[in-house]
Amino acid sequence: MFTGIIEGLGTIVRFDKKTKTRSEAKMKISLGSLAKGLQVGDSVAINGVCLTAINIVKGMAEFEMVGETIKKTNLGSLENGDRVNIERSLRLGDRLEGHFVLGHVDGSGIISKINKQSNQVQIWIELPKELSKHVTKKGSITIDGISLTIVDKIKNKFSVSIIPHTMKMTNLGSKKVGDKVNIETDILGKYILSEN
Repeated sequence: MFTGIIEGLGTIVRFDKKTKTRSEAKMKISLGSLAKGLQVGDSVAINGVCLTAINIVKGMAEFEMVGETIKKTNLGSLENGDRVNIERSLRLGDRLEGHFVLGHVDGSGIISKINKQSNQVQIWIELPKELSKHVTKKGSITIDGISLTIVDKIKNKFSVSIIPHTMKMTNLGSKKVGDKVNIETDILGKYILSEN
């Protein structure tokens, strides 16, 4: 369980897309100080995708991915040197400052428009039709692991407004039109919709 409050950025130092094990891919990420206290078997959200640390050495953590993860997320398109959003899993007693995030990405969206203003950046994202039904104006959404509030929705597109701090502390600052982002819709909204 996560909250969508990004703790920092990690850098991919090695990405093996064909491995000798049954996993589809293996990724080694430099976590820096975020590796402190991390143990093998712990969960870490990488761009909003819940992955398990399988090896940790000197601030570097290694993660395996199966084919479904590569297919449903933007992790498969990443390369060495790319920066990724990092959030360690929630501990009992931690403050909940974002919203409940599982790290189970529903699919991908494509950035269709970026409007830079003096005190914020407005980003529009286009979604597949099946994801769009779970998006509600003023509701919560996770983009590459970042907990955000939906500002507006028009058909299968929605917008979010990003403050300068978030642009600086996450990989959103380096995103451009056409980039693929991981989307996890609000779990509470999904459950309500599935009951109807």
